[in-house]
Amino acid sequence: MNSEEQQVGIPLIGDKFPTMQVTTTHGPMTLPDDMMKDGKWFVLFSHLADFTPVCTTEFHAFALRNDKFEGMNAKLVGLSIDQVFSHIKWAEWIKDNLDTEIPFPIIADHGAVGKRLGMIHPGKGSNTVRAVFIVDAEGIIRLIIYYPQDIGRNMDEIVRALKALQLADKEKVAVPANWPENELIGDKVIIPPAKDVKTAQERLKTKKHDGKDIECKDWWLCYRKL
Repeated sequence: MNSEEQQVGIPLIGDKFPTMQVTTTHGPMTLPDDMMKDGKWFVLFSHLADFTPVCTTEFHAFALRNDKFEGMNAKLVGLSIDQVFSHIKWAEWIKDNLDTEIPFPIIADHGAVGKRLGMIHPGKGSNTVRAVFIVDAEGIIRLIIYYPQDIGRNMDEIVRALKALQLADKEKVAVPANWPENELIGDKVIIPPAKDVKTAQERLKTKKHDGKDIECKDWWLCYRKL
């Protein structure tokens, strides 16, 4: 067993997503490469098991927002420790009973993927927690969210987080709490703090950053419109 195979635990934000071969409802895939084709990001999320109530509401919610993720150049991929035929039957049930097609692949894990990504819920047998990994087009893990088994995820927050990450990369800014409805600065974004006295003084005097108008509460808290 090589060092990669021995690695067990939660990867860190900023780590490269580990390479692995998986079986899915859309056929065999290599992660992260197959999800990153054409420069796409991807969102991998785990659920407890097929044919469970909270997970069914989550898959329905993810499917309803699939076009939003696609519009942000991102793909969805689900995972649980179930066999592929169980995933297929569950997706059929959702389509037949909830009138919702599951357009994204679902990984059939036998435990290896869940263990490698730190998804196995302590004290819950082989069940996975409700994990979310957002991975960028370079295969770098940019965000990790973990929920316990008895609380369903907020899909709009995952959409918001993906949008915020892409915006921060593009504009070289930070994104405030509850963006785009922050209680202090609304939908504006935060520019990087000044790193020296001269820059701090000039910023307050000129109210400019990279040629763009800014507003400041102080030299270390400045923001601008998009």
